[in-house]
Amino acid sequence: MAETLTAEQILDAAQDVLRRFGPSKATVVDVARALGVSHGSVYRHFPSKAALREAVTRQWLHRSHAPVAKAAGADLPAPERLRNWLATLFDTKRHKVLDDPELFATFTALVVENSTVVADHIADLTGEIARILRDGVAAGEFAPIEDVDRTARAVFDATARFHDPAYSGDWTRDGIDQAFDAVCVLILTSLTAQPGREVVQPH
Repeated sequence: MAETLTAEQILDAAQDVLRRFGPSKATVVDVARALGVSHGSVYRHFPSKAALREAVTRQWLHRSHAPVAKAAGADLPAPERLRNWLATLFDTKRHKVLDDPELFATFTALVVENSTVVADHIADLTGEIARILRDGVAAGEFAPIEDVDRTARAVFDATARFHDPAYSGDWTRDGIDQAFDAVCVLILTSLTAQPGREVVQPH
C-alpha cells in the first residue's frame, strides 16, 4: 500500500476517521492504521496533522460545491439562474445536515479552524454570484450595478441563514422554504431592471 498510496486515499481515510472519532480525538496514527501503513507514509503526503485536516476540509468543500458550480453555469436567464444558484446552495447544505448530521458536525468544526480554506470557498461562491450579476446586467435583465463584487457579497450575506452552518438548526423548521422564497423575491426585485425606474447607486 505504501508504494501506491495516494493523497486522495489518505483524504478519504481521514474523513472516515474524523467521522468515527471526531475532530478532537482523530490522529494521523488513526488514519495510517485505517490504511494499513505507517504514519510516516501519511506524512510524506501531508507534513503535519494541521495540513491533513486543512486538505480534508478543502476536499469536502470542493465536493459539496460541485452542484452549486454547475448551477452557476446553467443556460438560464440571469434572474432565474441566480434563484436556482441560491436554491442549490441551500439544498446542498441542508442535505448535508439531514443525510449525515455527524459528518456535517465534524466538518463544521474543521471549517472553524481553517479560516484560509473558508475564505477561498467564500471567494469562489461570491465570484459565481458576481458572474451571474454581470451576465444579467449585460443582457438587460438586471439594472446597472455600480460595484458588482460588493453587490455579490451583499447577496451572499443576505442569504446567510440558508447556507451558513451557524443557522443549520433552522433548516428543518416549518416555514423555512417560505422564508427562503421571500428573501429571493426581495433580492431579485431589487436587482431586476424596471423600465422607467431610476436606479439609485450606493455611495
